[in-house]
Formats: sequence, structure tokens, C-alpha cells
Amino acid sequence: MESHIGFPRVLILAFCVAGIWASYIYQGFLQETISTKRFGPDGKRFEHLAFLNLAQNVVCYVWSLMMIKLFSRRSAGGAPSWSYWSASITNTIGPAMGIEALKYISYPAQVLAKSSKMIPVMLMGALVYGIKYTMPEYICTFLIAGGVSAFALSKTSSKTISKLAHPNAPYGYGLCFLNLIFDGFTNATQDSIKERYPKTSAWEIMLGMNLWGTIYNVIYMFGWPNATGYAAVSFCKEHPEVAWDILMFCLCGAVGQNFIFLTINNFGSLANTTITTTRKFVSIVVSSLLSGNPLSVKQWGCVFMVFSGLSYSIFLKWKKLQKKRRTE
Repeated sequence: MESHIGFPRVLILAFCVAGIWASYIYQGFLQETISTKRFGPDGKRFEHLAFLNLAQNVVCYVWSLMMIKLFSRRSAGGAPSWSYWSASITNTIGPAMGIEALKYISYPAQVLAKSSKMIPVMLMGALVYGIKYTMPEYICTFLIAGGVSAFALSKTSSKTISKLAHPNAPYGYGLCFLNLIFDGFTNATQDSIKERYPKTSAWEIMLGMNLWGTIYNVIYMFGWPNATGYAAVSFCKEHPEVAWDILMFCLCGAVGQNFIFLTINNFGSLANTTITTTRKFVSIVVSSLLSGNPLSVKQWGCVFMVFSGLSYSIFLKWKKLQKKRRTE
């Protein structure tokens, strides 16, 4: 994972940006396709979107196992496999809710809603832990919350609504909000594991999380009382096109995580945040242009409002980092 000696860092950064953008923008396109497209001559939808979560867990587990064998090996002081069980529960439920939301709201709406991650973080910090935030941080939150709220209240085009399986905006946004809450717990637990077991590598975290995620999703998809996994597999057999899309969706996620680890190792988490934030904006543009989800002028204004808040937040983090480096 280290950069090659003498290789210009700007080229490595460009490589990381291209890798993250290509992987996740295409994954988003596939996610939207799987959730909205009608497959086969009978025009059936793939309703079992939770199956994407199981498939992603399996592919990422195998991928991380390969990376450990090839590049890093298991470290003696790494976190034991059992330590990931609680974080994996929320990591299983959260993304499943985000994917399920695509039945009820458009992909651009889902991306915007999930971009408001800092809102529940600040609310929990202020109400539970008594953390005091600065005025610029509140401005960022206002821009993001205002943009997402205005987008949610704006009129969605009939063309976009017709592509949704079960249009229901309040329920869709509610699922996204729960997704953010579960993601917050997952991230906090992963940070705690890293503090307790500092020798744990990113691949080992990926391996442990996806191991438990696979176990939970197999029980949920193939166990009592729903057992919808059998119907999902049957649908994939009848419509091989969706099976291929699901495989590509999973591979994009696994490859994207490679580039994220590479970026964090070489340039830090702030650079990674900047790249992934701009990627979300580009995803909305690509979705609007290629997937037939036209946005109104008002909705585009909401998109710019949200990403202005996110950009300002990144700038504040950069200033804080520069100040910290000067004092060291």
C-alpha cells in the first residue's frame, strides 16, 4: 500500500481520484439500474434489494482475504474476529436501508439524504455529549439540512416517479436517516476497535466486518420468517442480466475500497473525504444525464446548496489541520 519511491505524488493522487470516482459512480449507476429497471420480456422488477447487501459482503470478504494473503498477512496484535460482531449488525442494517430507500425515492435524492451525515453527528454531540460547535460549523449544517429539506419538498418529475417501484418520499427519506444513524454507530465502533488493537490493518477490518455481515445476511435472506434469498436467486437464474449487474456492483465496491485505503495511507482522511464528496456530486450529475432522472432548476439549487455546505466543512477541516501542524 505504500507509494513507489520517486513516483510523483500528484500522479498517485490522480490515480486514486480516478479509481474512486470510476468505481463508485459506476456502482451508483448499477444500483439505480437494478432498483428501477424492468428485466426480461415479462418486465419484472428485482424487488429483493437486500440481496445486494449479502452479495457485497461475500465479494468484499473474499477480496479482503486475497489482499491479506497477497500483501499484508495477518498481524499478531490485530483485533480478534469476534470484536466486529456489534459493528457488523449496524453495518448490515444501515446499508440495507439505504438500498431499500431506492424503491421509494430517486437515486439523486438518496445521495443527497446520505450526504447529510454530519447533521445527526452534530445533534448527538450537542444533545448527548454537550459538545459546543462554532458558528461556521452551524452554517455548514444549515446549508446541508436546508438543501436536503428543500429537495425533499420540491416536486419530482413524473418520469422519475414512474421508474420507482413504490413512490413514497417520507418513507424513503426516513430509511436514509436511519441508515445515517446506523453508519454513525458503525464508524464509532470501528474507531474503538482500531484504538484497542492499533496493529489491525484496514484489510483485517474489512475481513472481520464482511465475515459477520455475511453471516447476518445469510440468516436474514435464507432463514425464517422471510427467506427471500431463494426468490432472489431464482430471479437471477431467470434473468442473468441482473446477476451480472449485481456482480459488477459488488466488484465496484471492493475495488473502490482499495482506492480509499490507498488514498488514506498516502494522503490522509481529509483528502479521501474531499474525493468522495465530489464523487457524490458527480454521481448525481451522471444519474440525471444517463438514467433519466431529470432535476428541476429548484432541485439543482438544492444540490449546490448541500455541496456548498459539504465543501465549506472540508475547508474548515483543512484549516484546522494546517493550524495543528503549525503548532507541532
